[in-house]
Amino acid sequence: MPLPKESSYTTDYIFSLPEGQRAELIDGVVYDMAPPNRLHQELVSELHYKITDYIKNNGACKVFPAPFAVFLNADDKTYVEPDISVICDKSKLDDRGCVGAPDWIIEIASPSTKRTDYGVKLFKYRSAGVREYWIVNPLTRTVNVYDLEKEELNDQYSFDDDIAVCIYDNLTINITELLKQ
Repeated sequence: MPLPKESSYTTDYIFSLPEGQRAELIDGVVYDMAPPNRLHQELVSELHYKITDYIKNNGACKVFPAPFAVFLNADDKTYVEPDISVICDKSKLDDRGCVGAPDWIIEIASPSTKRTDYGVKLFKYRSAGVREYWIVNPLTRTVNVYDLEKEELNDQYSFDDDIAVCIYDNLTINITELLKQ
């Protein structure tokens, strides 16, 4: 007879998963993570490189690609691995990852993560204090930009657009140009 599932999980469950199995935990609910495809990884790689290159010349933030642990709350009920995390307050960094809200999070959407990225995570990131949140959708070739710091409505861009980064005054990213490299 199968054991009943817990109604609310903690980070202990996440850390007990077998090697290589990845999941996120949001308010005690586990979200399994499928392996990313090639385009997903190319987007993460190119975005990471572009942002890191900019920061090396213009700031003191740190950029981390997934898998990188982010503990958004002061409890053990939320653990996420954003595709890209930009952290400007280095006191949030420890050996396990980031404790608190990153300044900028980028998620690469897929059919299996669409509901979570556009709904659950948007709400969670906004309430946790993330300043900027991007959802890059390779299927629609769009990028939703949420300026959570100014609480403005989101803007949607095409991969062909030069997209201004909200937390920096002079950084723009063109996804089509990144993918040509």
